[in-house]
Amino acid sequence: MSMAACSATTSEVTLSNKDKAVALISSIETGDHGPIAYINSDKYIQHNLAAADGLEGFGELMAMLPEGSAKADVKRAFQDGDFTVTHTEYDFFGPKVGFDVFRFENGQIVEHWDNLQAIAPANPSGRTQLDGPTQVTDLDKTDANKAIVADFVKTILMEGNMARINDFIDNEDSAYLQHNPMVADGLSGLGVALKQLAEQGMPMVYSTNHKILGEGNFVLAISEGIFLKQDVAFYDLFRLDNGKIVEHWDVIENIPPRSEWKNDNGKFGF
Repeated sequence: MSMAACSATTSEVTLSNKDKAVALISSIETGDHGPIAYINSDKYIQHNLAAADGLEGFGELMAMLPEGSAKADVKRAFQDGDFTVTHTEYDFFGPKVGFDVFRFENGQIVEHWDNLQAIAPANPSGRTQLDGPTQVTDLDKTDANKAIVADFVKTILMEGNMARINDFIDNEDSAYLQHNPMVADGLSGLGVALKQLAEQGMPMVYSTNHKILGEGNFVLAISEGIFLKQDVAFYDLFRLDNGKIVEHWDVIENIPPRSEWKNDNGKFGF
């Protein structure tokens, strides 16, 4: 009995923050209350603007779900210092894709951000919002890959300096795999989509980058801007290989008017 207890304690101690984040997300579907212990109820700060602050707000949101309706299947997860990132297929008031970011202190979750978008049909290249590679590799390239994505967001997405695009993405359509539901593979697919938006008087505008998080070959950029003439949060996940961006997933969510916020923490606040 004492050996079993010791083994259980050791397992709990060695559980990574990433494992805890995945367990918490998965508990939305399983109903397991154990992972709630990974949240520091005295310090939990909520940035989902549809939920009230603290653990109570999380509970209230969950209580609104029809019983047995929630699904949560984590497809990707990685860790960057005190932050973890999960990329999840949800059924949460309808089928959705979502990114969740958790900040940990002393092994407990103290802050949460997320971005959610309705599941859409496969894009023109036949890719979905969630399929593709999931394994974290190239751990020794984490810092370099984060720097590449930070430069890409600033140079290409914010400043629009397309003369430098090949510093980040190669020209062949097969060199850049796209999971945005409206965009085809390659720089050609991206160019067509951006041109159509501009012609409709609705250019995609990135105004501020709030955070770059990454581990190995996966890097998430969290930004703010305008899409379809709405204030939005852009969560862009990139996979890198040999110093180039080779794959992209994203979630774009409208930022509601201040009068509709359920907490005062804002959408970002990193």
